[in-house]
Amino acid sequence: MTAPDPEEALDRLLRDLRSSRGGLTDREAARRLVSVGPNVLAARRGPGWPKELGRQLVHPLALLLWLAAVFAHLAGTTPLAIAIVAVIWVNALFAFVQERHAERAVEALTAYLPPQARVLREGHPRSLDATEVVPGDVVLVAEGERVPADVRLLSGVVEMDVSALTGESLPVLRSALPGPTSDPLLQARDLLFSGTVCTGGECTAVVHATGMRTELGRIAALSQRVEIEPSPLELQVSHVARLIAVVAVGTGLAFVPLGTLGAGLSLADTMSFAIGLLVANVPEGLLPTITLALAVGVRLLAGQGALVKRISAVETLGSTQVICTDKTGTLTMNRMRVVSVWADGHTLDVDDETGHEVAPSSAFGQLALAGAACNNAALEGEGEGEGEVGDPTELALLHLAGRLGVPVPDGHDGRLAQFHFDPALRRMTTVDRDRDRVLASTKGAPEDVLPRCHRIATEDGGDRTLDTAGRAGIERVVGAWADRGLRVLALAGRPLDPASWSSMPREEVEQDLTLLGIVGMVDPPRSEVSAAVARCHSAGIRLLMVTGDHARTARRIAEQVGIGRDGLTVVNGPELDAMPESRLDALLAGTDELVFARSSPEAKMRIAHALQDQGQVVAMTGDGVNDAPALRRADIGVAMGRSGTDVAREAATMVLTDDNFATIVTAVRAGRQVYDNVRKFIVYIFAHATPEVVPFLLYALSGGQVPLPLTVMQILAIDLGTETLPALALGREPPEPDLMDRPPRQRGARVIDRAMLVRSWGVLGGVSAVLVTGLFLATLLAGGWTLGDPVESGPLHEVWRQATTMTFLAIVSCQVGTAVAARTERASLRQVGLTSNRLLLWGIAFEILFAAAVVTVPVLQDLFGTSPPERWLLLCLLPLPFVVWGADELWRWRRRRR
Repeated sequence: MTAPDPEEALDRLLRDLRSSRGGLTDREAARRLVSVGPNVLAARRGPGWPKELGRQLVHPLALLLWLAAVFAHLAGTTPLAIAIVAVIWVNALFAFVQERHAERAVEALTAYLPPQARVLREGHPRSLDATEVVPGDVVLVAEGERVPADVRLLSGVVEMDVSALTGESLPVLRSALPGPTSDPLLQARDLLFSGTVCTGGECTAVVHATGMRTELGRIAALSQRVEIEPSPLELQVSHVARLIAVVAVGTGLAFVPLGTLGAGLSLADTMSFAIGLLVANVPEGLLPTITLALAVGVRLLAGQGALVKRISAVETLGSTQVICTDKTGTLTMNRMRVVSVWADGHTLDVDDETGHEVAPSSAFGQLALAGAACNNAALEGEGEGEGEVGDPTELALLHLAGRLGVPVPDGHDGRLAQFHFDPALRRMTTVDRDRDRVLASTKGAPEDVLPRCHRIATEDGGDRTLDTAGRAGIERVVGAWADRGLRVLALAGRPLDPASWSSMPREEVEQDLTLLGIVGMVDPPRSEVSAAVARCHSAGIRLLMVTGDHARTARRIAEQVGIGRDGLTVVNGPELDAMPESRLDALLAGTDELVFARSSPEAKMRIAHALQDQGQVVAMTGDGVNDAPALRRADIGVAMGRSGTDVAREAATMVLTDDNFATIVTAVRAGRQVYDNVRKFIVYIFAHATPEVVPFLLYALSGGQVPLPLTVMQILAIDLGTETLPALALGREPPEPDLMDRPPRQRGARVIDRAMLVRSWGVLGGVSAVLVTGLFLATLLAGGWTLGDPVESGPLHEVWRQATTMTFLAIVSCQVGTAVAARTERASLRQVGLTSNRLLLWGIAFEILFAAAVVTVPVLQDLFGTSPPERWLLLCLLPLPFVVWGADELWRWRRRRR
């Protein structure tokens, strides 16, 4: 069945649907169920768990480790091969568990569909499974029920909660009377949408779309079409793996002709050396160290109110360049508050906790009573924010009455009638009994309420005629408050004849009103947001507000919290929808911060996509069903944990448990810290490749006359034993002082750059290589060795074991200096403090104890081929950490000078 236009004339729509106001027959409904399919949201099947686990096992760095394990086995060092394979599997399983937070956005969307629906079949009401609803069915919707499909109203008036689709917190009125066809589909007055909730009234409606053809289905399809891009760190780790592979394999292969032709080694000795060189170049501990460091970041953020669902997202947060933030509940408290009240020419500031006592009969008192009467909210707790039920605007009016000391009756037992808020009329009226009187209370937009007022309440409890001068004065107050970004409501009332009011239509009830006053309210910004915005600016992060609220309100909040400090541009939804891509690109490429008001789900996705095409790393906040596609599209989708829908939380990468913008900034800071710490332990790990490789080169270049400085098992003891805990401790390094004073790095910036390689391989590694090689040769010479003497057996074999042990211990000793030096990239050690990372001190203590055990415990001596050196050689190890750290401190000092 071809989908009809839901906004065409009703008779034509019924004709196109081949239906009537009496609904379908059972036989016709069964035929349509076969041809159209059930009313469900279809989920696209993702890869199964074997494929997901396999992806972790063929990661570029994992492939390099597999190659190292194969070569280690070929070289006869099976224990090393087993250890490397174990590292691969442990890391793969750990990452697999972290990443197994499968995307369940579509499954969460299905929760918005009701299990049962009431429809007219054969002309009679019937309750059936909502999945059996088909186009052409006539459904019945009443208060408290969820709409099962997209429908067009046939009769009745209902108040609908459409926040899940539009993000608007206020209920909207929908009736069978058609509205302007120029309105967006979601704002059409005679349409209801699948998953929205009826909060008042009842209606009948004809179904025009089911399943994936509904607005909810369209959002599900958008969510599924968006592919998750690899994070910057994931891309960089792949780059690191390729770099290491090229260096390791290239060095090993290049040595084959060098060893056989230049050094005169046998092919077997040459291959053995090449494999050892490859194993020495591959940092077996790098991948698990990165994974564990990110996992630590996930736990730290969870303790600060940010639940990260994808482990690599921690680092992505640190590279965020643009934050697209919602307004309500994120920048603001999502709690409307009356700050100013005007009555009879007087303004009262009530934005404090002390309150103001007024007489109930005064103009202010009558205003407060009318606001409490024309109200469906309830205060069930003792404090503000406790046990509150209802619309934030109506709750604000109840709190106003409390601050003015006006007693408000519990509940609405005196309620006689209610004329719901109508977005076209922009007002609401209730009729209540007050002892022997019947009073009408009206609240709404001043420009719609004021023309219906002929009198104005006075402070003495009376009233007077509202003349032209009085109206002009009120309009000036309304304009001034609107410019302050306040939401302005006018309140009015009139007594009704107890005997005849029930026959009066709404239009007559809302005539000849007495203006009681106007109130100005605001959803105040969170107190901590201004400081968080300032931190974003100092960190070079651009802020865009993307909200469904009115442009004037959004601008005011943006200015209050500091967004747009160097320029602010406001763009309305229709203006954005009509904007060509080139104009949008130019707008986003500018330096002004932006407010996108009245934005749609497609607009959010469009903004995120355009920013990413410009190379920006984008974080996007959202809380509604309609935000799910944009949350998936952004590099970091941030959902609200308290006010957000299940769909938004499932589609997001990160969930804020406190719905607070400041938590996003905290997460960005943590992400930058994680990235810095990843760089620090990469420097630390890379620095030891040089002292491991250089002595091997000395062996090769000498044609084997200088013996091998290390066994492969000793390399394993370094790469997976002494090296691991200090590297993990560097992953917990406190942030450097200027962390949030730097601009964000570019999307394509490499985690390993030229300066890092110079520092790790040249400065730290070069100094360590000289010291390690010197001690190795000194040990051999002190034991009576001369160039070319065999050490495989005979009296010099024990001397060689001591010399390899000294190489091992010298590398460990240099590791201590490297670990201390790697704690900062530019700052001096004095600025961060020697003891500020106690975990590193414990890690250093562990590596010293582990090295001592490898050298002194008999079982470990046999496994690693070590022998305790003489005491004077051990004393030579003491200055090594200070020499390595001192050389790096001097290098960083020179960089700071530049």
